[in-house]
Formats: sequence, C-alpha cells, structure tokens
Amino acid sequence: MQNRLKPTLQHDIRIFESCNVASEPANDQKISQLVSRLRSTFNGRTTRPLAWRRNQLLQLKKMIDDRSDLIFEALKKDLGKCHIESGITETLSAAGEIEYALKNMKKWARPRRVYTPIANQPGSSRIISEPLGVSLIIAPWNYPFLLLIAPLAAAIAAGCCAILKPSELTPNVSAVIKDGISEYLDKDAFAVVEGDGSVASELLEQRFDHIFYTGGQRIGKIVMTAAAKHLTPVTLELGGKSPCFVDRTADLKVAARRIVWGKFLNAGQTCVAPDYLLVHQDVEAELLTLMRQQITRFYGEDPRASNDYGRIVSDSHFQRLTGLLADGEIVVGGQSVAEERYLAPTILQNVSPESELMQSEIFGPLLPVLTVKDSSEAIEFINSRPRPLAAYLFSTDSAVQQSFVDQTSSGGICINDVVMHLSIPGLPFGGVGASGMGSYHGRAGFETFSHAKAVLKKSNWFELPLRYPPYSDWKFKWIRRFM
Repeated sequence: MQNRLKPTLQHDIRIFESCNVASEPANDQKISQLVSRLRSTFNGRTTRPLAWRRNQLLQLKKMIDDRSDLIFEALKKDLGKCHIESGITETLSAAGEIEYALKNMKKWARPRRVYTPIANQPGSSRIISEPLGVSLIIAPWNYPFLLLIAPLAAAIAAGCCAILKPSELTPNVSAVIKDGISEYLDKDAFAVVEGDGSVASELLEQRFDHIFYTGGQRIGKIVMTAAAKHLTPVTLELGGKSPCFVDRTADLKVAARRIVWGKFLNAGQTCVAPDYLLVHQDVEAELLTLMRQQITRFYGEDPRASNDYGRIVSDSHFQRLTGLLADGEIVVGGQSVAEERYLAPTILQNVSPESELMQSEIFGPLLPVLTVKDSSEAIEFINSRPRPLAAYLFSTDSAVQQSFVDQTSSGGICINDVVMHLSIPGLPFGGVGASGMGSYHGRAGFETFSHAKAVLKKSNWFELPLRYPPYSDWKFKWIRRFM
C-alpha cells in the first residue's frame, strides 16, 4: 500500500496540489522526527494539566487578536475576501470556539460517575476523559483559517499535541498561521507543516493517534485508507450537495435574502452553502425575482466591482465552474473574467437532475433551481441522493417542518435559515454517510480528541462469591438477580 499511496496523493488530490510558494522542504525523516518530538512531549504529560491547556488556548486567542489585520490581508490575497466577511466567518468564529472551550473545558474534563450494579458493590464506576495523543489536522482552502484553528482549539482543550497541515492553495494564510503558531504556542506540542501532495503523503505515512480532515469526499477516502494502516481513528468533514427546499408557505422575502447570503458567501466556496434549490412550483417565479433583487442589493449592479464579493481560489476551480454554466438556463449572472478568477453570482433554472451540475458538490457561486409539486416530492428527491452535510427548509407549515426533520437525513438542518447552525457552539457539526463521520464544535470537539476511559474501583473488604467456580444452578439463580 505504501508504494501506491504517494502517487495517488500527488496526482489525485487537488487540495494538496503544488503551488509556486516556497516552503520549508519536508522529507520522511524530518516529518518522522517532528512526530517523535511531539509524541515525547505528550508522553511526558506536558499537555495533561488544565492550566497548561488554558494557557495555550489563551495564547491562541491572543494570536488572533494581535494578528487579525495580517489574517485579513492574507485572506484578501488568497480568496478576495473583504475584512468584514473574514472577521465574521474566520477570526471571530475561531475566537468564539476558543472562548467557549475556555469557559467549559473544566466541566468537560471532569470525571463522570455512572451507576454501579450490585454485582460490583462495594465499588464505584466513572468515566475519565483522556487526550488521544498526537493528532494530524488537515485543513481545506475555502475557510483556511477557521477550519484549521477551530479543530486545533478542540485538540488543545482535550490535551492533545497536533501537527497542522494548511492548504497550499491559500499560501498567504498558510504563512501567517505557521508564523503565528510557532511564536504563540508551545513548539514542542504544536507544529505547522507546509507543502504539496508529497508532504501530505509523508504525513499520512506516520502513525498518529487521530486524524482530522476537512475537504472533499474523494480525498477523504484516501485519508481513511492511509489511517487504516495504523488503525488510526479519523474525523472526516466532507461536504456534499446540501439541498434547500422552499415551500409555498415560506416567507419568500426572508428566504430570498438568507439563501442569497448563504449561497454567495465566500463566492459560493462554502461546504454548507445551499448547493441546489428545490422550489414549490407555485412560488418559483416570485422567489427568483426576489433573489435577483437581493443579489443587486448585496453586491450592486456589477458584483465584480463590489468589495464584498470574493474570487475563485484557483484557475483549475474557475475552469471547472465555468464549464458548468451550460447545464441550465441562466436567470441571473453568468459573467466571468478568467484573469481575475471572477465568476458572478449565478442562478440557473431548467436544470436536469442528471446534469453534471447536479452530480457533485458545486463549491462555487452557481445555484441550480428545480421545481417540485409538494414537500413529499422534495423529500423523495433529497432521499434519492447521498446524505448531505446540511439541509435547509423554508416553510411556515409546522407539519412540513416536522416531516422534513423526521424523513430526511443530513449532518444538520436549518429551518427558515441557512448556514447559521454552525455558529451555535452547543450544536455538534459534522456529516453523516458520504458527507463525513464524527463531529466537532464545543463539547463535541473536546470528545472527538478524547478517549472516554472506563474506570471501576472495587473494595477488598467484601465480595459476592457467586461468580467463582464451582458453578451450580442455585448460584446461577442468584446471579440472575444481581446482574
């Protein structure tokens, strides 16, 4: 498997494809030594005290506060994001995860007592959360700061060491993160490794205690295959085609405003963006008119001139997206400028469910619209496809709302909104089926990087002799009562 893994990663992983950015060269020996150094730190129990974890979280928060302008500048260079969008979706969200962990970490780490049956009396049973060990966190390019720092905050809270692999498709953000982590955090517990597919391959050859990967489904399979060699547990945040159904009872003005915002945020490069729209046939025309108006309100008559609208991350992604424009009738948008990697907010109707546009996650500012005759048809359509990372419903009918929750399966659901369930730290965020496995945010993140260790403590002064041979029917009779 080792001989097949590296070429696969080098040639098939777009997220790890090389770019013209100088980074510290890596090789198997250097990476192996780095992992060994972090493992030595972990085995020395440096990360176990809550005071140490708290200090590292505070340092991580300080890094964000001190370097927010540098982070904003890097995001502008890599993705064309304005500083306010970067603040909302990257730095403030990351800081919120850190603050929530700081507030609750002590409670999460506290041993939990559980019921001890009479057969184990006198005794006590409890669950202890212990850190898994040395983790590998691989981040994507679409939210390159948040999606590295948020899982890192969970790993720190749990007491883990971590190697961080930013995406080379956002080299400016990667450089800011590497410099910041090396200055603010414990160098013997955390490290950033930059590089292309060969570096990712070398990292995946190492034995980690947990791998946390955010990205596409195809690469998730490669990560999981590599992890299996060491029986390493994985968390996979994989995305998918998140549906949005607009019922005829919906408040169409609110729906139009929120869908347009969620879809074209970060130029559509959001894993939980509405990927396609299912609209009740009675309200399609009105909704499309309202969405066209809302795009103009957000980004002006020419979104290309808007400071609030981003750009596509790479030439290859731009070419992929513009190639999908022919799969439907353009209602609004469709303009593109290759030199700037600009693709206008675009809505398409009369789209075939069998078109390429509807086969895989779009990950760009294209929104296909399909009509349905009722909520049952919408639910049937959603259930005929792989389970998505998110599902969205706009309806004021409580029966439709309940049926949508009960009869569809997804990582998460928003009713009368999109994307915003990510902002609630008490809600776990993760996929199901093809959209991923495992979750994080808040306590879920702490538990992802922890092992729940079972502990039974028994007294020596008394025990029931029934469990010991020689056995008899009368012993079994009493055992049944005590078990």
